[in-house]
Amino acid sequence: MTKALITGIAGQDGAYLSRLLLDKGYEVVGIVRSGRLGAPMHRLHGLGVAGDVRIVDVDLTDSSGLSRLLERERPDEVYNLAGQSVVRSSWQDPVQATKDTAQAAVTLLEALRLSWPSARFFQASSSEMFGAAEQDRRDESTPFHPRSPYAVAKLFAHLTAVNYRDTLGLHASCGILFNHESPFRGTDFVLGKIADGVARIKLGKAKTLRLGNLDSRRDWGHARDYASAMHLMLQQTRPDDYVIATGRTATVRDACRIAFAHAGLAMDDHVVVDPALLRPGEGRSIEADASKARRDLGWEPRTGLEDLIAEMVEADLERIGRQRIGPQRIDR
Repeated sequence: MTKALITGIAGQDGAYLSRLLLDKGYEVVGIVRSGRLGAPMHRLHGLGVAGDVRIVDVDLTDSSGLSRLLERERPDEVYNLAGQSVVRSSWQDPVQATKDTAQAAVTLLEALRLSWPSARFFQASSSEMFGAAEQDRRDESTPFHPRSPYAVAKLFAHLTAVNYRDTLGLHASCGILFNHESPFRGTDFVLGKIADGVARIKLGKAKTLRLGNLDSRRDWGHARDYASAMHLMLQQTRPDDYVIATGRTATVRDACRIAFAHAGLAMDDHVVVDPALLRPGEGRSIEADASKARRDLGWEPRTGLEDLIAEMVEADLERIGRQRIGPQRIDR
């Protein structure tokens, strides 16, 4: 039985990847942050796999603890999905953001090199690493220009994985992941906020949805499809880096129209543009080029934006409908 070790298993990506690997007959071991064995596992429960994965407690910055874990488990594949996921939160505590994302990655890679170098390694990199890059079309050759502590930490982890591959011979691949969402996204992310807001308005728990720049453009995919791309990368004989994106950009306005229409509501009756939420430069059109992943991995996104948003709205209608009083739930 093939064994996979997943850091950040309790997150959105970790849950979908666990489901995919279990369906393929893998044994799945998940790492949660040291001292957090009681951390919420609702995403794993939501996908019906909480009882099928084995959770271990280890500090990702503890090299000796990671080495002992790798020697004991001897995984065939290691997926590093751990780290902070909200960009603006990294400005509130950049030191912790760096520790969780950058330091954790290099500690894990070094433990692999020393204790279990035969494992294939996946690093969850981010399109945020491109930052203020001049090119409007982003692919694997686009220079990086990170603009937040989150992006800088992700870039450090990404380049470290590349160096361990090119210099030390580890089978390390990086997925440069564009925005990917699911019903497990919270309201810290705009699609999660839209789905939550539409559900509350539909159920009579709110009248308006306050947003910032409606012309801001994103390439949104489903986390389930992105988990498939992660797995495909580690099935390749030669490790490499791949941009993972749908290739379709849409505005926040487009996403709102889809969500409100799905609920049978008129967007213009409920959306309020709040100047306090506006961010400069968000209207720039940026396109992702995932042609390399399509060509080399045979990967294609299966869930379109309309279906993704409908799934998120339906999940929030069900969740909020069960609540007597509907406080916003940030962590889903």
